[in-house]
Amino acid sequence: MRYFKLFSGLAAGLLLTGQTLAQGPTPAQLAKSEELAQWALGQHLGYEIVESLTTEVGPRLAGTEAEERARNWAVAKLKKLGFKNVRVEYFDLPVWERGLERAEILEPYPQPLVIIGLGGSTSTGHQGVEGDVVGYPSLAALRAAKADELKGKIAYIGEVMTRTQDGSGYGVAGQKRREAAYVAKEKGAVAVLIRSVGTTSNRFAHTGQMRRVTSQPIPDGVPAAALAAPDADQLERILDSGETVRIHFLLTPESRPAGRSGNVIAEIPGKKKPEEIVLLGAHLDSWDMATGAVDDGAGVGIVVAAAKHLMDETKRPDRTVRVVLFGAEEVGLVGGKAYVEAHKDELAQHVIASESDFGAGRIWRFETRAGEGRIEAAQALGHGVKKLGAAPGGNTASGGPDLLFMRQAGVPVVTLKQNGWDYFDLHHTPNDTLDKIDPDDLAHNVAAWLSFVYLAANTGEYYR
Repeated sequence: MRYFKLFSGLAAGLLLTGQTLAQGPTPAQLAKSEELAQWALGQHLGYEIVESLTTEVGPRLAGTEAEERARNWAVAKLKKLGFKNVRVEYFDLPVWERGLERAEILEPYPQPLVIIGLGGSTSTGHQGVEGDVVGYPSLAALRAAKADELKGKIAYIGEVMTRTQDGSGYGVAGQKRREAAYVAKEKGAVAVLIRSVGTTSNRFAHTGQMRRVTSQPIPDGVPAAALAAPDADQLERILDSGETVRIHFLLTPESRPAGRSGNVIAEIPGKKKPEEIVLLGAHLDSWDMATGAVDDGAGVGIVVAAAKHLMDETKRPDRTVRVVLFGAEEVGLVGGKAYVEAHKDELAQHVIASESDFGAGRIWRFETRAGEGRIEAAQALGHGVKKLGAAPGGNTASGGPDLLFMRQAGVPVVTLKQNGWDYFDLHHTPNDTLDKIDPDDLAHNVAAWLSFVYLAANTGEYYR
């Protein structure tokens, strides 16, 4: 079906092309998007890329030598795959690295606890700290505590994260991870423990950044760590019995004011409208306890494989396809912000963007965020995705974490929503390893992304 539409936003259209008329996908293009998707279901390049990254690099903490090795790996891989204009855009950031981490109940029932330090935590010093534990059911309850209620004590926040397909429970549970250390300090605590922000009952603690790294110094909170869920249950049982619980707690992370990270960029130059950009993103860094296979090695494999298949199966698309492997996502979307600052003068040329950063579960919904009057056109980009079993979603897509600043600047985005039912069993834990990825599920993602990027890069439609 061929259809034509007037731009709802003349200014946006003029910025992009100087024209007011845009053309949607033809029946042949829609059929081709389906054909490409079906073909890609039998390919496993995406899995091979994740295997290479997680095996040859391993953990990739932002700002460290390991993340530098990941950038070197990415540049070599993208060049070998035939991408053009492969480069790194560097930026500076503060760097945090963990040290010793240990906690144990001293009284009334001596036993070790499984913990992991939270990103940005301060150190207890090498002697550690010791104190009685005061438990709170939520961050709100800790906020409501009286001033100095925790003087000389260790705060504990419970609150179980809700398991959902779309990961919506994360935003609620994640608040305690981001703010507990600072609120506990206001109340006089010497340290804080939280129940892990995760959904597994396995004995793995979940790390994650507290406040986002920015150009401004982050104020110090008290030393902060997450407890594995079974250990949190154990602590709560003892607290509920009325016994006084005394804990010794040791964290020795180190921080330095300046390090280097960077975004790795590669392109398939467009043959008709090379100035117009379709952006595919994932983040290259990971936390340091595992190999970052699910978060976000999977995303790297998905977008790189989809773009490579597009290059091989259709040669040059009409528009430029730009792959961005963002640096330093885990510590605060630093790479996403750096990208917008570096490319602010060409953001109007970004036709549409999307990031894969939710594991390797199959895609079950296609969401858009397009301008008024452009939603139908944006939804058409999901034609092949929907043929793979995804439902149409609404027009409130985030596009992905690193696209926050791009989206705020007006770049249209889509989200290929993955099944995240078990994502937070693995997320930010030592269990985030390659064996957790199903190659067929990953191929399903690559197929969906290939069908999407084929249409986005080859139809005359605009989405602002």
